[in-house]
Amino acid sequence: MSSIIERTDVVIVGAGFTGLSAALELKRAGIDFLVLEARDRVGGRAEAVRNGLGELVDSGGQFLCVDMPQVMALAKAHRKTFVETYIEGEFITHPSMTPARAERTYQVAMAIRERMNGIALDDPSIAGLTVATWLGRQGDTADAKAAFRSMIEGLWCLALDKVPLWYLIDNDRRITNEVFELQYFLRETMQSLADDLAGDLGDRLRLGEAATRIERGRQGVRVVSTGGVIEAGAALVALPPATAAKLDFAPALPAALAGALGVWESGAVIKILVRYASPFWRERDLCGMVMWRDQPGLFACDASTDTDHAALVVFVGGPLALRWHPLGEAALRAEVTARLVEALGAPAADIVDFSARDWTHDRWSGGAYSDLIVDVAARHAEREILAGAPPVYFAASEVSPSFPGYVEGAIVAGRIAAGKIQSAIATSASGS
Repeated sequence: MSSIIERTDVVIVGAGFTGLSAALELKRAGIDFLVLEARDRVGGRAEAVRNGLGELVDSGGQFLCVDMPQVMALAKAHRKTFVETYIEGEFITHPSMTPARAERTYQVAMAIRERMNGIALDDPSIAGLTVATWLGRQGDTADAKAAFRSMIEGLWCLALDKVPLWYLIDNDRRITNEVFELQYFLRETMQSLADDLAGDLGDRLRLGEAATRIERGRQGVRVVSTGGVIEAGAALVALPPATAAKLDFAPALPAALAGALGVWESGAVIKILVRYASPFWRERDLCGMVMWRDQPGLFACDASTDTDHAALVVFVGGPLALRWHPLGEAALRAEVTARLVEALGAPAADIVDFSARDWTHDRWSGGAYSDLIVDVAARHAEREILAGAPPVYFAASEVSPSFPGYVEGAIVAGRIAAGKIQSAIATSASGS
């Protein structure tokens, strides 16, 4: 380790969309900073890889819609190409139902979600309840409950018996899109947008440099990384809460804050892109969307960039991802192929390329799509994290006031955190 101690105004730990957005705000304000990123790339849980055909594909966060204003504006500003998700035709539920029954089941599942979100957070009747316990007490049909469970475990990627009901209500209310959240994806990939943002940071960004320890003092912070020691006036930990909790803090964080970071668990997701020679499902007037009722958390949709680049993206979320996590590539491919054939017919076996990214227990982000609170009593966890322990601040998509767990939420959270740090710096300067 170098014995030279660097100095800057702010150290940002993490170059996902939260850290990048915070850095760009500080840059605009003329505040010096360094961004440390443990991975050899930016983007966090937005990632792109080459599949077996050499195509650059999204292996992490991908979709966006017009109701996500910040990420839409950035994508337009950086001249990204929007690909509209194909939704023409019939939606498949498996095991199969008649279209009328499937529509009815979907409507009731959505009604359960609306009923849940209509509950007041301070309603004493929900104290201590998990989503699973509450769902079990509802009088809806088994089909509707199964559809609700598959939807929720697919979106939040944890078992319903782990998630506090109050937390899911509070979280879901902040996801305010009225159009389909899978409306678009970027032809150039979502990570390419992160790369563009990083390009504006120049040498203030360090890749492959993990922060290991953050020391707090009256005069600021010392951040120890795999590359050396940096002294700064403040540090922003722009990491998912469960990952932030693994950092070494000296002195130890206040008990309430440490406790707040410790009540989160990362979601479990395996994301798969299945390439075909043609979008065969469209020939049968199918849109390519499939929800498996017998495998909660399993969902597929059309991710073709055009008819010559036909693809289905398959999401394996929650307990199912944990069960399939130990499988090797061949066994995972066999499981997924068998279910696609069951739902879409024999042509689904004619796969051109199968590209899987298992985010379960990811080294640097813990999992995907986001971390969730798993302690029914941790009502003040987000508030404690947002308060931080100045001069150490925390930000993540998980604690965003809008679209928590999404790229949109990460951008908003990063900008808010940068604003707090700017205010603190300005206050300190005026008082000195």
